[in-house]
Amino acid sequence: MKKFESIVEKTSQVLNTIAGYGIVVTMVLIVLNVILRSLFNIPIKGVYEISGYLTAIVVAFTLAQCALEGAHIAVEILMDKLNSKIQLVINTIWSSIMIVFLFFIGIQVFSNGITVMKSGEVSPTAQIPFYPFIFLVSIGFFVLCFAEIHKTVKGVRVK
Repeated sequence: MKKFESIVEKTSQVLNTIAGYGIVVTMVLIVLNVILRSLFNIPIKGVYEISGYLTAIVVAFTLAQCALEGAHIAVEILMDKLNSKIQLVINTIWSSIMIVFLFFIGIQVFSNGITVMKSGEVSPTAQIPFYPFIFLVSIGFFVLCFAEIHKTVKGVRVK
């Protein structure tokens, strides 16, 4: 189990780093587009689409690391009033539901990527295929699913 935890943590960190670079690339692309458009009246073709694709990847790739760090918003007003055993049971049940839900989201998004790939759908301006970005988003959900498994097992083992 230690190896699984290590793989999940390292994968989450790598995806988080890639997401950081994605934010920087998006920022540079938008600033460059504004400068080129203002000074030379030469906009970058498809900058709106590319920044949208990159933003989707950034969000999907940061979810797992955020989950591992416990940085997601949580309402614990009621949970704090319960004893630790009941909290463990509720957290385990909730996490199990989340794991199944995230797994099915990952499958559905991946399936959608296959459909879009077969259809040959591309963005209107830059003619960039959609499917690689859809597959990357599905990877983000699968890694989030594995991060939830990691958190659940770790939480049960500690208590």
